[in-house]
Amino acid sequence: MSNLYGAFNQKMDYVFKIVLIGDSAVGKSQLLARFARNEFNLESKATIGVEFQTKTLVIDNKMVKAQIWDTAGQERYRAVTSAYYRGAVGAMLVYDMTKRQSFDHMASWLEELRGHADKNIVIMLIGNKCDLGTLRTVPTEDAQEFAEKENLYFMETSALEKTNVESAFMTILIEIYQIINKKSLTASDRLDYAKSASLKGTRIIVPGQDSDPNARKAGCCMTS
Repeated sequence: MSNLYGAFNQKMDYVFKIVLIGDSAVGKSQLLARFARNEFNLESKATIGVEFQTKTLVIDNKMVKAQIWDTAGQERYRAVTSAYYRGAVGAMLVYDMTKRQSFDHMASWLEELRGHADKNIVIMLIGNKCDLGTLRTVPTEDAQEFAEKENLYFMETSALEKTNVESAFMTILIEIYQIINKKSLTASDRLDYAKSASLKGTRIIVPGQDSDPNARKAGCCMTS
């Protein structure tokens, strides 16, 4: 318990605001609950407006508070939630890989995000519910092509099975940290963070690191 209290009493070095956006019922709230509290609720109800949670963690020996905003996906809330993009340094564009329409809407969500957020915001495309493989309607290749075209990170996740949830959030947070500090963690550091969650059949696209073979290896994790 003393370590927990010590973490909360210690001064934060950074506070990073992350927003989760995408259609309703794609699992944004469940991803946040899994990362922030390691919880999953089958009875979860649709988010109304905007909710947020925080998680404190350590990156490169610095105390970082991730302030993660979960935005409602319903059309009637979008005028309200767009104001919450301001000040965000990271964003997750979330679609349900069993619902093609939710993926097809990613382009408009991305356009809205870029219209309201800082131009240097770190963005990751998330294909959620990869545990429902037999119901897939969005091929991984389609999502990878979209992510590469738009210069986004990409992962497939399962909030239910915990697959890649921590890795997705940590990838964004580490990249934000690197940009703010204008320095890179070593390839081994990135691998250590990547190994903090199980990586199952997932590719992470890391823009701007193609010249570094070690970075490419750290950013592209495939398992059979």
